[in-house]
Amino acid sequence: MALDADNIVDRRRLKRRLTLWRAIAIVALVAGTVAAVGRFSGFKTGPHVARLTVSGLIVEDQDRIDALKAAGKDQKVRAVMVRIDSPGGTVVGGETLFLALRDIAAVKPVVAVMGELATSAGYMVALGADHIVARSGTLTGSIGVLMQSADLTGLLEKLGIRPEAVKSAPLKAQPNPLEPFTEEARQATRAVVMDMYAMFVDMVVERRDMTRERALSLADGRIFTGRQALADGLIDTIGGEEAARNWLEAIHQIKADLPVRDVDIERRDDGWPGMARSLIGKALFSERLTLDGLISLWQP
Repeated sequence: MALDADNIVDRRRLKRRLTLWRAIAIVALVAGTVAAVGRFSGFKTGPHVARLTVSGLIVEDQDRIDALKAAGKDQKVRAVMVRIDSPGGTVVGGETLFLALRDIAAVKPVVAVMGELATSAGYMVALGADHIVARSGTLTGSIGVLMQSADLTGLLEKLGIRPEAVKSAPLKAQPNPLEPFTEEARQATRAVVMDMYAMFVDMVVERRDMTRERALSLADGRIFTGRQALADGLIDTIGGEEAARNWLEAIHQIKADLPVRDVDIERRDDGWPGMARSLIGKALFSERLTLDGLISLWQP
C-alpha cells in the first residue's frame, strides 16, 4: 500500500508539472500570436497621424531616429506630432532629433506639443517642427549650452594624493577634475561652448523668423512660461494636442478626427541584457550624471 501511495504522489507531481509547462506553452503561444498580429496589422493601418513622445533626458538615439525615418517614408502617415516633456540633454541628442524632424517636414507636416517641460535641448527639438504648441504653464526656453567639471585638486592635496598624467599637449583632457583649470584651457573650452551656442541661436533665428539680436536677447539661459514664450515668439499657440490637430486641419487639411498612432521604436538592445544594464544604471547613478560632452540642459 505504501508503494501505491508513493506512485499516486509521483503521478500527481507529474501532472502538476505537465499542467505548469502546458500553461507556459499556451502563454508563449498567445504572446507570439499577439505580437505577430500586431506586426501584421501594422501593414493594414490606414491613414493616421504619427505621434512621437520625447521625454526625460535627450541623448542620441539611433533606434528613435530610425523609427522617425520610417514614419517619414510611410505613405499612411499624414503628419507627425512630437510630444516633448524634457529638461534637455546633450547637444548632439537635440541636434540629431531636430535634423530628423526637418527632414520629415520636407515631405509632411510636423507639429510639436510641449508638456510640463521643454527646455534647452527639449526646445531645440521643438524648433524642428513647423508649429509649436505649449500649455500656459509649460516651462521652455533655457536656450544655451554648458560643459561642466570640478576642481578636486585641493581635496586631493589634503588627502595626500597627487595625480600624475603624461599628455601630448597641455590642453589634452581639459577640463579635468584632477588638474587645475588653467586660463588657456578655460578659453579653449569656452570657444567650444560658444560655437555650439551660436549653432543653437542660429536655429532660433531661422526657425522662429527673428533677428539675431532678438534671438540673443532671449538666449541668455532663462526659462519662460508658455504664455511668455508666446509673447516673445518662441512658440505659436497655447494649448495641447487638440490645438495641434486643429492647426493640422486648418493649414494642411488633415482632419482632426484622423486616428493618432504612437511611433513604435524597435530597440536593438531589448531583452534581459539591456534591461539589466538599464536597471543597474538607474540604481547606481543619477541619470544626469551619465551625460557626457556638451550639454543643453535646464538644471533647477
